[in-house]
Amino acid sequence: MAIPVIDFSKLNGEERAKTLAQIAIACEEWGFFQLVNHGIPEELLESVKKVTSEFYKLEREENFNSSKLVNLLEESGEKLENVDWEDVITLLDDNEWPSKTPGFQETMKEYRFELKKLAEKVMEVMDENLGLPKGYIKKAFNEGEGENAFFGTKVSHYPPCPRPERVNGLRAHTDAGGVILLFQDDDVGGLQILKDGKWIDVQPLPNTIVINTGDQIEVLSNGRYKSTWHRVLSSTDGNRRSIASFYNPSLKATIAPAPQLAEKTNQEEKQTYPQFVFGDYMSVYVQQKFLPKEPRFQAVRAM
Repeated sequence: MAIPVIDFSKLNGEERAKTLAQIAIACEEWGFFQLVNHGIPEELLESVKKVTSEFYKLEREENFNSSKLVNLLEESGEKLENVDWEDVITLLDDNEWPSKTPGFQETMKEYRFELKKLAEKVMEVMDENLGLPKGYIKKAFNEGEGENAFFGTKVSHYPPCPRPERVNGLRAHTDAGGVILLFQDDDVGGLQILKDGKWIDVQPLPNTIVINTGDQIEVLSNGRYKSTWHRVLSSTDGNRRSIASFYNPSLKATIAPAPQLAEKTNQEEKQTYPQFVFGDYMSVYVQQKFLPKEPRFQAVRAM
């Protein structure tokens, strides 16, 4: 069983209806899908691979190899429960960026610009499939017409692990935010999603963008699109590259099921999803990221 692979360019042709349906099914039944022909230039993606690989070797590898985590794994005979075998930095428009790797800043700024545009196109497709006005999700995340949404990019590497049975690459979780766009390694696997009680590999396909929906899309869609549990396995092979960009609501944004979708549920029933401020949700999430999501929704309901 493999996660859906969808040709995004076909939205612009005769197969638009079929492609919309494929994306709807992927959102409803999987929470993960891969996009080919997504409009991000191939040359840019090749540059991203080059600069992120060089960045890890120049600026990160030595520190990782001498980190407490590596020493702990060597010294402990037991499984390490509350850590991840991951080297990660987060890129935002207004934080300090790595400066030693030639071309890193220019390439990653261009990449983030292109990915943000793709995220907004994907959200418009979700609007259409859910029967919402065009731009509904974007406005909800931006608190209206402005550009207030959070857009961050995590550059992660999962180095070869001598004891993969003793530590996770990244522990199982659902993502807190909105739409996540992942550019993963061409060759080294490890990402898995939970579907129907089974862990399924997200197969590496060169230069695709993997899309997944976070908890806030689940709320806005009133549960039609679920956020999906996923994890990364550590491995003795390769140094897996993973570049995940997150289009999340502003911390001040109020999130609730879209009225058009909430009306369709039985009015007698208590709404499954509460209305809340995203910043309140995040304050719960940071403490409960690797736990089931339902208690998080209950916690913000009580705020």
